[in-house]
Amino acid sequence: MRLAVLALTCALAASTPLPAAAAPAAPTVVRTQDGAVRGAAHDGYRTFEAIPYAAPPVRALRWTAPRPPSPWTGIRDARRPAPACAQPDGEVRGGSTTEDCLYLGVTAPDTATPARPRPVIVWLHGGGFTTGTGPSYDAHRMAVRGDVVVVTVDYRLGALGFLARPGLAGSGTFGLADQQAALRYVRDNIAAFGGDPRDVTLAGQSAGAYSVCAQLASPSAAGLFQRAVIESGPCSGRPERFFAPSAYPRATAEAAGAELTADVGCAEAARPLACLREVPPEELLAHQGIDQHPAYGTPLLPRDPAAALAAGALRRMPVLLGANHDEGTVWAAGIVRAGTTITPATWPDVVSGFLPDPARTPRVVHTYPVTADDGGPVLGAVIGDSDYACPTASTARSLARRMPVWRYEFADPHAPRPTTTEPPFPLGATHTTELPYLFDLGGRPRALTVAQRRLADTMIGYWTRFARSGDPNGDGAPHWPRTGVQTLLPDDIGPTRPERSHHCRLWTDHQ
Repeated sequence: MRLAVLALTCALAASTPLPAAAAPAAPTVVRTQDGAVRGAAHDGYRTFEAIPYAAPPVRALRWTAPRPPSPWTGIRDARRPAPACAQPDGEVRGGSTTEDCLYLGVTAPDTATPARPRPVIVWLHGGGFTTGTGPSYDAHRMAVRGDVVVVTVDYRLGALGFLARPGLAGSGTFGLADQQAALRYVRDNIAAFGGDPRDVTLAGQSAGAYSVCAQLASPSAAGLFQRAVIESGPCSGRPERFFAPSAYPRATAEAAGAELTADVGCAEAARPLACLREVPPEELLAHQGIDQHPAYGTPLLPRDPAAALAAGALRRMPVLLGANHDEGTVWAAGIVRAGTTITPATWPDVVSGFLPDPARTPRVVHTYPVTADDGGPVLGAVIGDSDYACPTASTARSLARRMPVWRYEFADPHAPRPTTTEPPFPLGATHTTELPYLFDLGGRPRALTVAQRRLADTMIGYWTRFARSGDPNGDGAPHWPRTGVQTLLPDDIGPTRPERSHHCRLWTDHQ
């Protein structure tokens, strides 16, 4: 019986022609300039994890510029992700104390490289320059649907990535230097994975988006990427905006470094830097600030990206950027959950504590009235409009004077929420909620409705066509004009002008 079934199977296989478009599978062993790596084959795509793009920044290499990795012989196993860079508990459950973390991952279609190499998207994760990891972003839908190669990058975080001290080369910018090292690695090696080293889009969200802004302003990043995607991290960020990423002047960063040095007991050491290099990473994590900031006024980042933006000094290239309609609600929910009561009576004091210039409180209170004893959503609107929606609009206007710009607003009010606990009020399209439409976060697809899945497919199409040509339009998707804002809603995609609903005239006065 078994032989008969086998014979029938072979006969059917012999008599059934292969589809004309069938392409040979790409190899799971790829040879890079440093050695061969073995990836994993999946249904329609390949993944390569934990590829070292720089030497481990440990011991004497802590707080030094990234150095090339050591070559290896044989075939390196690249089927499992590397540990995340040192960080507190958060996105990485339980946190991490690992310093040997300068690795990247590659996701590529499983068919052999076409006649023309595929566009490359290099993804920089968010997390306030304090948390996050590349392997959280499963990019297989983007790679397969868009026929692109996606690279996810881990870079040094927190005090290990952004410590600043007088006389320390690379002060305040080690994490940004890691990103540039990863881009150089992509330039030199991505062709082996079927990618085009001359067609690289640098993309990121939140702190990753602001990193893209910093790289647009950095002289040493010139030529390393040709297009930019900036999601929820406007280039005009300033430290006084509590919830949006920004950069510090070098003097401010060095003052923070001096405070950390004292807190860990190294201020009075004969060689403070040598003392700091002996401090366990968990102790550094315990004493670093909640959020970290790159330092400008440094060789890698000579100018504040906001100042470079205003002066028209960011590198010119096509840019796709945007924000979410309700960016601030996730922070407002946390503030309410922590015990802040927002009522008509307390609202002026809440606003005064939030604004860099408390004299503007009456105008903000008038523009955003709290009429009930649950003002959390109103605080969310203030945070989202002032830190994200309106700075994104001003960033887009500044960039559009010199380069092609495509601006979006993600507005799905029923997007999967980013928190595991029930929030005190609906979050809407809050910070990070566009990400499950582009990636399977943590390798697990979120539950999306049929309409939301269509939106996800449309967004992936926009993003990957932009990576291919600098224009997101095509393939029958709703037209995205260069002027206005493409609002992204399930079954309702099209251009709008949302600045009025975000009261951007008020917040432009705060610039």
